[in-house]
Amino acid sequence: MVNVRRWLRHLFMPPWAWRRAFPRATLDAIEAAIRESETRHGGEIRFAIENSLPASWVWRGMTGRARAIEAFSFLRVWDTEHNSGVLVYLLLADHDIEIIADRGIAARVDAAAWEAVARAMETAFGQREFEHGVLDGIRQISSLLAAHFPPEKNDPDELPDRPVIVPRGYR
Repeated sequence: MVNVRRWLRHLFMPPWAWRRAFPRATLDAIEAAIRESETRHGGEIRFAIENSLPASWVWRGMTGRARAIEAFSFLRVWDTEHNSGVLVYLLLADHDIEIIADRGIAARVDAAAWEAVARAMETAFGQREFEHGVLDGIRQISSLLAAHFPPEKNDPDELPDRPVIVPRGYR
């Protein structure tokens, strides 16, 4: 069954809405936090924001989780030498955070740990503390990665650290 309220939220979400929660200074702070965190572990973190989904996708039942898995693929988070990529995906229209870990990490970190980080971020977002929520989430993810993927000498930065704004309907 289609959730009409959700469908309307996605249909009428303005394409610039992400800028209210994530102005340039916040995106800069997120990029710096990711860059700094990757010096403490062998993982790669990618942060993606998507305003909303095309209404037709919502009508057909696409969830934030399903879209995050797609984003994991088209952002090439899986394309790291040690399968150590982590995608933090925000679907703004649904206030939904999804964390997708590549198989090298998923084999070592329980899904409940990722879910706890995502729920903490959603709580902060609910209080309109977007920057704080993301930066705290990155710290928590970094701790999980450091415990299982210690840094290696000459470890290359395999994924961009800059948060990506996913255009509506991009595949």
